[in-house]
Amino acid sequence: MNIKVCGITQLKQLQQLDGLNIDFAGLNFYKESPRYVVGKISKEELQSTDFDVKKVGIFVNAGYDEIMQAVEDYGLDVVQLHGDETPDLCEELQEDTEVIKVFGIDANTSSIDELVADYDAVCDYYLFDTAKNGTSGGTGTQFDWKLVKKSKIEKPFFLSGGIGIDDVAKIKAFKHVDFLGVDINSKFEKEPGVKDMALILQFKQAMKK
Repeated sequence: MNIKVCGITQLKQLQQLDGLNIDFAGLNFYKESPRYVVGKISKEELQSTDFDVKKVGIFVNAGYDEIMQAVEDYGLDVVQLHGDETPDLCEELQEDTEVIKVFGIDANTSSIDELVADYDAVCDYYLFDTAKNGTSGGTGTQFDWKLVKKSKIEKPFFLSGGIGIDDVAKIKAFKHVDFLGVDINSKFEKEPGVKDMALILQFKQAMKK
C-alpha cells in the first residue's frame, strides 16, 4: 500500500516524510492554493538534498513549458494534473516524466471507465478525488468508492478526498486489482501546508498492521 502525502510546504517536513519511508510527497504549484510551495521551499534546497520519497508536482491547467520548468527546477519525479488537461498534453509530458491524471468524482459520475478512457495510453497513474462545485480536490470530503470498485480501470490508481486516520479499516477492506495507494492531505494537517507528522506516523503504522 503506497501512501502519498500532498501539500508539503516545508523542507523539514519533506525530510521527515522521507525518514518515515512515505512513498510520494506532493508539492503544490497552483498559485491559488493555500499550500502553494513556491517561496516556501527553494529550488536550491531541493536540488541539494537527496530523497527516496518521490516528489510530485501538483498543477492545475498549466502549460507544458511551465510544468517542465518546475520539473527541472525542483527535481520533480512525477507531475499530477488536477485541471482540464488534454490527453495530448499528458502524452507530451509523459515523454519526459511520470504523469498522474486526476479525475473528480461526484454524484453525477456514472462510469469511471468512460471518464478515463481517453487518458489510458497517456499517463502512468490515475487519482480519483472528490469533485465539488466544479473543482477536483481540496474538498476534504469523500466520494462513493463503490464507483471505483466496480470499474475495470486497468491502471495503477490512488484514492483521495477526505481520507483520515479513522478510514484505515475502510481502506484495508477496499479491494481492486489496480489499487496502488491513498493520497492524504487536509485530515493530517495542523494548518494548511503544515502536517501533523505524529498522525501520519500513526496512520502508516495502522496501515501495516
